[in-house]
Amino acid sequence: MSTDQELVARVLNGEQQAFAELVEAYQTSVFNLTYRMLGNRDEAEDAAQEAFLRAYQHLDRYDAERPFKTWLLSIASNYCIDRIRKRRLTWLSIDEPLPPHPALNSDEPGPEQATMRSEREAAMQALLNDLAPDYRAAVVLKYWYDLSYAEIAEALDTTESAIKSRLYRARQMLAEQLRSGRAPELNVALEGA
Repeated sequence: MSTDQELVARVLNGEQQAFAELVEAYQTSVFNLTYRMLGNRDEAEDAAQEAFLRAYQHLDRYDAERPFKTWLLSIASNYCIDRIRKRRLTWLSIDEPLPPHPALNSDEPGPEQATMRSEREAAMQALLNDLAPDYRAAVVLKYWYDLSYAEIAEALDTTESAIKSRLYRARQMLAEQLRSGRAPELNVALEGA
């Protein structure tokens, strides 16, 4: 099995099939990031495709000293931030709940559990949607992808201290929204935890 750096080198040498292997390896991660950022399945699919297209077009700029996944997620998150900024004046509602985080997958839940999970996920996505794009990107990269401060800073082209500050402020904003009753489904879930 080839490393990401070997696959990139093969693509740069004209072997396009090697890029398909990179897409296969990271398509779920990229889609999950774009979905968490944009909150809409169709828009997230478009954004994921655009992220891979941009990665392919700029593959010669990839620094093999960096993890490929971090570089790819930075392209995807920056593209999502741009899309969010462009649509800032238009309010989009969430019509469908988030897919469960992979760590939450277990045996089939009953209808009541599935409904409660769906409501919590929709509430969490609504809270995320209220965050500024830069804060949202930091939260998603930290808590869904478990990237380090350094990796997030690299992905978002900023400093570690800026990321720490964004995460601190984002947690404060989310806590304030919870205290104000913005997402009662999450308050019930947190009290039961």
